Amino acid sequence: QVQLVESGGRLVQPGGSLRLSCAASINIFSMFVMGWYRQAPGKQRELVGDITRYGTTEYADSVKGRFTISKDNAKNTMYLQMNSLKPEDTAVYYCNAKKIGLATESYWGQGTQVTVSS
Repeated sequence: QVQLVESGGRLVQPGGSLRLSCAASINIFSMFVMGWYRQAPGKQRELVGDITRYGTTEYADSVKGRFTISKDNAKNTMYLQMNSLKPEDTAVYYCNAKKIGLATESYWGQGTQVTVSS
């Protein structure tokens, strides 16, 4: 059983920066692909980006060049650095872990609210 806890969401002004954290209950990165998702009101949950055990990252077009995913294996924590924030980035952000080679084994955090507004 994997427990994921997000933190760091808050109100931030357009153009500002914010770092979200996702802490995992186990040493997770060797056997799970970790990702950040977000869901705005009235919209489907979408992939923001993910990171593999090798550190390879992939990002949605909407955030490329502005967001960066990183991880600290010793702390079992994944981060989402968000720069040049736009009002369109407003959403609940979720941490996700997918078991490598077993797509049906997937875990979600509770979500953290990010609001970008002046």
